[in-house]
Amino acid sequence: MSVDANPLLQPSLLPYGLPDFAAISDEHYQPAIEAGMAAQLAELDAIATDPGAPTVASVIEAWERSGELLSRALSAFYTKQPADTNAVLDQVDEAIAPQLAAFSDAIYLDRRLYDRLVALRDRVGLGEVSLDEQSAYWLKRKVESFERAGVNLDAESQERLRALNGRIAELQSAFGRVSLAGRNAVAVVVDDAAELDGLSEAEIEAARQVATDRGLDGWVIEITNTTGQRPLDVLTDRGLRGRIHQAAIGRGLGGEHDTRAIIVELVRLRAERATLLGYATHADYAAADGCAGSAGAVRDLLDRLSAPAVRNARAEAVDMAPLWSQLQPGEVFAAEDWQFTSERLRAQRYSLDESALRPYLELERVLHHGVFAAATGLYGITFTERDDLHGYHPEVRVFEVVEADGTPVGLFLGDFYARPSKQGGAWMNSLVEQNHLLAQLPVVTNNSNLVKPPAGQPTLMSWDDVITLFHEFGHALHGLLSDVRYRSQSGTETPRDFVEFPSQVNEMWALEPSLLADYAVHHATGEPMPAAWVETLRTSTLYGQGYKTTEYLGAALLDHVWHSTALDELPTKPEQVEAFEAAALASAGVDYPLVPPRYRSGYFRHAFEGGYDAGYYAYIWSEVMDADASAFMLANGGLTRENGERYRRRLLARGGSIDAMAAYRDYRGGDPDVTFLLRRRGLHED
Repeated sequence: MSVDANPLLQPSLLPYGLPDFAAISDEHYQPAIEAGMAAQLAELDAIATDPGAPTVASVIEAWERSGELLSRALSAFYTKQPADTNAVLDQVDEAIAPQLAAFSDAIYLDRRLYDRLVALRDRVGLGEVSLDEQSAYWLKRKVESFERAGVNLDAESQERLRALNGRIAELQSAFGRVSLAGRNAVAVVVDDAAELDGLSEAEIEAARQVATDRGLDGWVIEITNTTGQRPLDVLTDRGLRGRIHQAAIGRGLGGEHDTRAIIVELVRLRAERATLLGYATHADYAAADGCAGSAGAVRDLLDRLSAPAVRNARAEAVDMAPLWSQLQPGEVFAAEDWQFTSERLRAQRYSLDESALRPYLELERVLHHGVFAAATGLYGITFTERDDLHGYHPEVRVFEVVEADGTPVGLFLGDFYARPSKQGGAWMNSLVEQNHLLAQLPVVTNNSNLVKPPAGQPTLMSWDDVITLFHEFGHALHGLLSDVRYRSQSGTETPRDFVEFPSQVNEMWALEPSLLADYAVHHATGEPMPAAWVETLRTSTLYGQGYKTTEYLGAALLDHVWHSTALDELPTKPEQVEAFEAAALASAGVDYPLVPPRYRSGYFRHAFEGGYDAGYYAYIWSEVMDADASAFMLANGGLTRENGERYRRRLLARGGSIDAMAAYRDYRGGDPDVTFLLRRRGLHED
């Protein structure tokens, strides 16, 4: 394919290197990705066969200059496909997954490249070459990556490893496609308008539009990726709540979109691969490359939190019992009743109703006067929407980010609404990664799944939606404020159990008084949120923490047990998945039927689509640092430029250019204190 025919084959001419999505068609991605792999292998081969003595320029910089085409094509594809997929893009994903696994093996099992790196390390040791801090860390991590990938295995073991990596990639890709299709398939159809009592007029109209779009009569409640579903907070009809809950928890456990066979084969292959590489389990393999260091350290933290979390959840159930008896006399309280009853009790106890908050939490106001304003207050950066620049979908918005003195920082793309072609949840992605070597500024995206209101109506958010918006923007800031030499160390290129730390820290600013007073105003009247409600938001942070912590830990422990179980003890048949899951939750003490895991195995994309496999614990591990850093900032003045500059320069700017915990200690002056997390979640016994 010619350069003219495929815009991905040459650098974009748009500002900041933003891909020209208007010119890119679905058929362009796979040829560009395949051409990119071939090009980078040739570039790396030149490094491997260079007869000269290894230097920073001939090894490190040459490596970092390689792969520009592949990076450009993959970044565009993995931004578009999760957010707006179709049959063609799904086929591309299926086709390239094993190719990318083989490509990675071709690099990291190449003894010539490994020897070249070791030779450079030896020259450094002899004093023949000097390295700056970022280059030294690059070399250390790159050598470790080869060793973790199996470069020192014998030929027979490497052949088996290549086969394992290829099949694992295929299965992860398949799990993502099947689980998305399954989520769309189990949407709940409602024929009787009376069942929708509790939803707002806008939500009811949106449900009708979904039904119309699907060619159905009535209303359709779409299922989100988690176990808990937003409508369960407010729907008064218990029968409909039950149908929604059952649709959510039953995904992947049978029928056309059964994921159990994928799960069984995948965990067994991951376990075999870990053993081949010299680790006891896949969890040990994963943790060794993170801040945790070992699977044992992960389990110790999860176990420390589990018992008090479940104890608090049980206490919350007891607390709700009198109200439940009034709401449904004689009925047995069930999992699908928890959210509804909890919200009713919250409204009684704190005079705070989730549905009453929504008119004060309008997307545009929260985004500009909350999320962006916090970043301006901390870092001096400002945001201007660029209507002349476009993303991969008509709903994507593009903002230019500049320093206080007008110096360009990068671009931020926001894609806020749910659609059938988008995977569930919320996430950040990088289209262009900041680096000085190639003089590139960052282009980052945030995705969420807000329900799109009917035309002309405002987008009203829940408080959880607001927190999610701040959270994902914390990831975006990690990318935008990166200040490193090498692309592979940019922004969020850190260990998985560190990468959630900056996003969680950014959540704290949602409750910052000056910001909240400015963004939490009624969308129609302009009146600020009542002061009593604001105070309640602050004082009720411990409310429901038993439930929230238990559902999270259920998922984290489920992921951990799947990946810390020896190969000969793992299920061998799809029908054994549910029994294994039940035993895993019981072994961890989180088998509390009223609070099912945030994700069950059948739709646990973090664990089985890849990315957070044996790593879902990362959220709570990172929160230990988050709680500690948040307390430090608040004790030192809160939302100030001084706090922002220290945090930016010593943590965000460094990306993955130095050891993550070394960066944290430099910022904080020591290791994080877990006490702050225990207090935040109500798990501390004074």
